[in-house]
Amino acid sequence: MNILDKIVAQKRIEIAATKAVKSQSALEREPLFSRPTLSLADALRQADTPGIISEFKRQSPSKGIINGNVEPEMVTAGYVAAGAKGLSVLTDEPFFGGSFADFGKARTANPDTPMLRKDFMIDEYQLFEAKALGADVVLLIAACLSSQEVRFLAKKAHDLGLEVLLEVHNAEELAQSLCDEVDMVGVNNRNLKTFSTSVETSIELAAQIPNHFVKISESGLKDAEMIVRLFEQGYRGFLIGETFMKTSDPAAALESLQKALFKIIEQKPLIV
Repeated sequence: MNILDKIVAQKRIEIAATKAVKSQSALEREPLFSRPTLSLADALRQADTPGIISEFKRQSPSKGIINGNVEPEMVTAGYVAAGAKGLSVLTDEPFFGGSFADFGKARTANPDTPMLRKDFMIDEYQLFEAKALGADVVLLIAACLSSQEVRFLAKKAHDLGLEVLLEVHNAEELAQSLCDEVDMVGVNNRNLKTFSTSVETSIELAAQIPNHFVKISESGLKDAEMIVRLFEQGYRGFLIGETFMKTSDPAAALESLQKALFKIIEQKPLIV
C-alpha cells in the first residue's frame, strides 16, 4: 500500500466518523454555507502576469514538519499583501498537520481572496464541509478517483457554487479524468511513487490541456525564470507551498519571488 492508498483509507474512516457526529443538513446551516463564493479561475484568467496560489502547509508525509511555528491568519494575510491571487490551506490532519481551524482562521483574515480547501476529496459530504468552511475551490485528485467519481464530485461541487481544480500527475490521468465539469487543471510535478519533482511534467502536459481550462502548475516551483517559461506555455496559476513555508517568513519569500518575476518581465515582453 503506497502513501496515497494509506491516506485515502484513513480518509474513509474519518468521513464515516464525522458523518455520525454532524449531518449534511447541519453543515448547510453553518453561517458560511450561504456565503457567495469567489472565482479563483477568473482571478487567474484576468492576471497579465503569473498568478501565485500560496499555500499554508505545516508538514507533509515526505518532508515531515516543514514549519510548525507559524499562524495561518498571519501567514495567509502576508501572502495576500504580497500579491497572492489565491490561497490554499491544508485541512488533512494525520498526514499534513492541517485542520478546519487553520482554514477558518485564514478565511476570516482574507474574506476577499479565493481559497482552496486542500484535502483528499472522495465523498460528496466533504464538498458540504468545504462550503461550510467558506471554501471557494475544492481539489479533486485524479490518482485517487475514477473518471466517474471526478465527474460526479465536480458536478456536485458546481451545484454548491464551488469551483473545481482537477489535479493530475501524468498524461494517462489527464486523458482519463478530464471533463467539462472541472474549471482548472493542476499538473502536480511531484512523482507520487518517488516524491521527486520535475517541472518538465508541466511542460510536457501543457499542450494536452485544452485552453478553455485554467492551467495550474504545482510542486517544485522555485525559480522565477521557470515560472515565466510555464506562463508563456499557457499556465496561469502556480501553486507554491513548501518553497515559502520552509522559510521563517513565508510572505517575505513570496514577495521576493514576485520581485524576481517582475524583474524578468520588465526585461523582456511575455510571449502569451
